[in-house]
Amino acid sequence: MTLLFSSPALAESDDPWFGKDKALHFGFSALLAGGGYALGALACDEEWAPWVAGAGLALGAGAVKELYDLTGGGDASFRDLAWDAAGTTVGLLGAWALDRLLFRRGPPPERAALLAGSAQAAGVPELLWERPALRLRVPLRRIPD
Repeated sequence: MTLLFSSPALAESDDPWFGKDKALHFGFSALLAGGGYALGALACDEEWAPWVAGAGLALGAGAVKELYDLTGGGDASFRDLAWDAAGTTVGLLGAWALDRLLFRRGPPPERAALLAGSAQAAGVPELLWERPALRLRVPLRRIPD
């Protein structure tokens, strides 16, 4: 660990915060985090599993890349790790939002009953189709003739 913090390879002088490699770190971390979240959601019904899978995959890949850079394969940087963390956060939040929107159950039963009453009062019918492996919320609306 001391080697990581004392290495001259981590010099920040030639490492801009907004360089091209930072966009790559951000993008790949977001992609890996979203993919890891999806795999975790498919593999386990626990609420925490997709988060751990997505964060572990993205941050683990970023850490391995920086360790490789320390061995002479590139230019290691804490700024790269910061962009990995930012991309991981965005990827996890995006995957979570899609997961909630498309595949997961809605609010707890007490709150769902209140919302269903409000939706019925507004004239918006809603069908909830649930299977153990796939939970899809599909709003039903009439298409005008």
